[in-house]
Amino acid sequence: MAEFNINKGIGQSVEFKGLKAQYLFIFAGGLLAVFVLFVILYLAGINQWVCIGLGVSSASLLVWQTFALNRRYGEHGLMKRMANRNHPRFLINRRKPYLIIKNNVKQEPNEEYAESNHD
Repeated sequence: MAEFNINKGIGQSVEFKGLKAQYLFIFAGGLLAVFVLFVILYLAGINQWVCIGLGVSSASLLVWQTFALNRRYGEHGLMKRMANRNHPRFLINRRKPYLIIKNNVKQEPNEEYAESNHD
């Protein structure tokens, strides 16, 4: 029986056959979903060869896309891309321009007040 090393060390992310972190979970969950779909279709009475063909083609697509995402985005890139969707594209400022300038002008502190607080 072949042995596969899953963890490379303490504090390292999980890696299996080149799949890292969340891609490993996407891969495992996808294969489980393909298996459940195969079983449901088979129990529904659909032709055996149709079920096998659909299962093999969808599993192949899943493997191909998972490895492509892993190669393209890396370990944390997919999470960064998904987080980027939650950022606003631009900020809307509805204040009048003279109020923005007026509030940004620094006011000089009162010199007498500043000297009296140092005592």
